[in-house]
Amino acid sequence: MPTSNSIFNKKVRPLDAIAHIVIYLFASVSIFLLAGIVSYVAYRGLSSINWSFLTTVPSALKGTFGIAGNIVNTLYIIIITLLIAVPFGVGAAIYLNEYAKPGKMVQLIEFTTETLAGIPSIVFGLFGYVFFGITLNLGYSILTGSLTLVLMVLPLITRNTQEALKTVPSSYRSGALGIGATKWYMIRTILLPSAMPGIITGIILSIGRIVGESAALLFTAGSGRLLPKVGEYGEGLFQKVLQPGGTLTIELYLSMEKAQYDVAFGIAFVLLSIVLGINLLTKFLSRKFDVNRQS
Repeated sequence: MPTSNSIFNKKVRPLDAIAHIVIYLFASVSIFLLAGIVSYVAYRGLSSINWSFLTTVPSALKGTFGIAGNIVNTLYIIIITLLIAVPFGVGAAIYLNEYAKPGKMVQLIEFTTETLAGIPSIVFGLFGYVFFGITLNLGYSILTGSLTLVLMVLPLITRNTQEALKTVPSSYRSGALGIGATKWYMIRTILLPSAMPGIITGIILSIGRIVGESAALLFTAGSGRLLPKVGEYGEGLFQKVLQPGGTLTIELYLSMEKAQYDVAFGIAFVLLSIVLGINLLTKFLSRKFDVNRQS
């Protein structure tokens, strides 16, 4: 029997009802805004999207205009950036959370990480152009753009991994160490699998930022649209890394600059589809790892 102090017997106060209405109102506004943006972009952009648009590159001789090269360049930059940023970001988070002793040094590292996350992307682009492009002589290339984006997404991956590791109960650590497991074995077999949903969320959010970045890449990766020329042994795939490559966002910017609005909205719809797919993938992977952890 519930007692008189049970929450089931408490009356709903008018302020609580008003707060619920306001919360649902703001949530509804967000949903309508998203639906409106997606609907308008789809209305303006779907007419430009066809098989040729997605599978060809601009060619005056063939009379084609497509974004296949930009899609490939975007994939290149996503893969290279994550291959560098994920090990460093996850490793830094493990060190700060599991090995480093709390103190001024840890506070300084966390402060600089948070500050790094707040720097405007145009500043990253300027630094990437001067350091990676000129000093390291990489020029305008996909590698220059990827290295610049590594600096941008590293704080995001590190902070998300830290927060994910903090959610793992301390009893997991003490229990594993109590039965004789080494610290690295405990981290590798218990902490990381338990924190994997949060880590994956940070990685997927990083992909979203990579896909949507334009200012930094305009200074570093250039605006090349060509597909890689794959040789007999696939050497062209690696040579492409050192060549200029414009992503979808760069092509969107250039299309707007030329007043090619239908093309720009077509690219925008492709970008929205990619972002939507990334968010759905985040939900799926997070739920999958939660189920595996609970089973």
